Amino acid sequence: MDKQIHTEIIINAPLQKVWQIIIQLEDYKNWNPILIECRGIAKTGQRLKNVMRTEGSKTMSFNPIVTKVEEDQYFEWLGSLLVKGIFDGRHSFRLTEISPEQVRLVHREEFSGIASGFILKKIKEQTTSNFILWNQALKAHAEEKNTER
Repeated sequence: MDKQIHTEIIINAPLQKVWQIIIQLEDYKNWNPILIECRGIAKTGQRLKNVMRTEGSKTMSFNPIVTKVEEDQYFEWLGSLLVKGIFDGRHSFRLTEISPEQVRLVHREEFSGIASGFILKKIKEQTTSNFILWNQALKAHAEEKNTER
């Protein structure tokens, strides 16, 4: 079983604008329908406090650690369910400039841990749908901000 979720979207806004939206974690509550709260700093080694909206408008909190940041290109965190090694997710955003006003976002998560196959089988479809909603909200927010220049 493929233990990853991979989504992509083209955003019609400058790279730096999209990057700033991704790393301004405190602002997620204003535009992100899935990750409704994100506190912390997008800096390697920092622990984040995330609250995710799940099916049925329930919420789930988790505290991933930022594992990699490459300015204007890549942001990644690693989260675990309960304890590391049971169900871990390496969540990442990669930006590639297509033109000065257009960016490709690759939004993915790689799963590992002893229960990853079992859990992912149950949540993969809904989680993929959530990533797509997240991407669309990011695109709308970036493109709206792009017209405000």
